[in-house]
Amino acid sequence: MSDATAAPSASAKTQWTDPFGAYNFKLMISGMAVGHFTECSGPQVTIDTVEYREAGQAQVVHHIPTITTYGEITLRQGLTRSTELWDWFMATVAGEIRRLPVSIILLDSRGTTPVMQLDLDQALPVRFLGADLRATAREVYIQEFGLKYESIERVGSRDG
Repeated sequence: MSDATAAPSASAKTQWTDPFGAYNFKLMISGMAVGHFTECSGPQVTIDTVEYREAGQAQVVHHIPTITTYGEITLRQGLTRSTELWDWFMATVAGEIRRLPVSIILLDSRGTTPVMQLDLDQALPVRFLGADLRATAREVYIQEFGLKYESIERVGSRDG
């Protein structure tokens, strides 16, 4: 039997690992858990580029990286008595700028063990949107906060 068709050795790992669900997560602001959220839009990082055509090589286009920009995350949660996010937002409106560390922690399927964490540095609340109020509605009041941040770091990932 040739090397190309050899059977895998007994020591080779062939165990399938399911991807983690996006439904178990928690949010920490300055190291403190802040409410329960129904949704957290995905963080985004974009590296802009400039096209550069080499002289004599017009068919070849090089892409030179320039500015890295960080998007906005959107947090959605049902209205509760907790006012931490609202107070932080209103302090920003009043000119009291407090840039805080925010961590989005993905949990395993049981919702108990952290499997990955995204740390957003220098986060700042920039947007609030309240729910529409209708006397005929039978819905939970969902409020929305937008946060901008200056950098992002992935802190860990474990199999399991």
